[in-house]
Amino acid sequence: MGEYSKYIAPERRAVPTPYSIVDENGKAVFGTFDKEFKSMDFLKIKRPTSAPQFMNRLKLTLWQATEVNLRDGLLLAVVCDMGIFGKTMNVFYDKRTKKVYTWDTNLKSKDTKIAPTLLNGDVSEGETPVSHVKYVNSLDKNKLYLSGYHKGKCFIDSKEYSEKPAIEYDFELTRVSKPCCVSIPFPGSPKNNRPLYSQKDLYSVSGKLVFNGEEFKVDENAGAIMDDHRGYYPRKAHYDWVSTMGKLNIDGKMKWFGFNLTRNQSIDQEKYNENIIWFENETSILPPVTFTRNPETKDYLASRGKCEWIVKDEHDMVNLKFKVYNLNAMLMHAVVVNIDYYITFGELEGYLRDEDGKKYILDGLTGIGEDKTLLL
Repeated sequence: MGEYSKYIAPERRAVPTPYSIVDENGKAVFGTFDKEFKSMDFLKIKRPTSAPQFMNRLKLTLWQATEVNLRDGLLLAVVCDMGIFGKTMNVFYDKRTKKVYTWDTNLKSKDTKIAPTLLNGDVSEGETPVSHVKYVNSLDKNKLYLSGYHKGKCFIDSKEYSEKPAIEYDFELTRVSKPCCVSIPFPGSPKNNRPLYSQKDLYSVSGKLVFNGEEFKVDENAGAIMDDHRGYYPRKAHYDWVSTMGKLNIDGKMKWFGFNLTRNQSIDQEKYNENIIWFENETSILPPVTFTRNPETKDYLASRGKCEWIVKDEHDMVNLKFKVYNLNAMLMHAVVVNIDYYITFGELEGYLRDEDGKKYILDGLTGIGEDKTLLL
């Protein structure tokens, strides 16, 4: 244990993973785990919300997403089932022009497939006449296969759209570090039984991506993070997230490196969070963090393109500035649903420390983040 390990709660240390995330009594399992669950039937969880049990299907959010960081661009590829509808989404950030291209297509929930597990080739898939996002999950072999395309209506920098841009990709991802598997208790359940499960992993990348007819280089530094996300969100929720993935110059050599920093509705931030650094074959845990912004993300366009996020902890393990260069804004304000969802891209500045106290300078790395508020 390093000098900073004293700031990490024992509950953040991975323990052997039970067979199922829900026990025979319908109780969700909470904590940090060392590998994938072989059974993740969230519909069997008893009273995760105040709604009747038969409403579980409509309250459950299932989401598989991957960020692929290439030399000249960064892709976010999503297939999700939000209970009432499904979604395929691709967001591409061209680092050279700093433009953000977003394709977002809904489909029926019953036509959206989310893999029951991340093992044995289980598939997540969403397909429409203009889009297809497919995951083949073989993490029992440390492999993930991601392919897809999107065409048709495309939002550019959130404020205009065109039907000309198109994207297609076919990747083989190989896990290069230990997984981050957490089941976090959220508030609002009469039985204290409301989980948010997330597994994130760092990968090397091979394959290809073609945007608007141009093939983007996939080199030896290309990295990816996959996020498998399942849970019951409260009616009123907010989360913050920032990450990077790829390679970093560590002691004069380019080595695998990535991090995840999130703040959500965990009932105990010290015991239940998903803050971590990935190295090759190793991880180092980070404590809870807070996000502050100047100006707020929602004011980015009005502030002439200036927005900075400050992400810190209480022990000087996390001291980051995320300079937002562009974003995609997904805003939905209706009678029963209000969503403010910003996917941001930019540049990192500052450092992280591992549990031994070693400092990693992240100046100039490309970052991706989310600032999401919802009221259902």
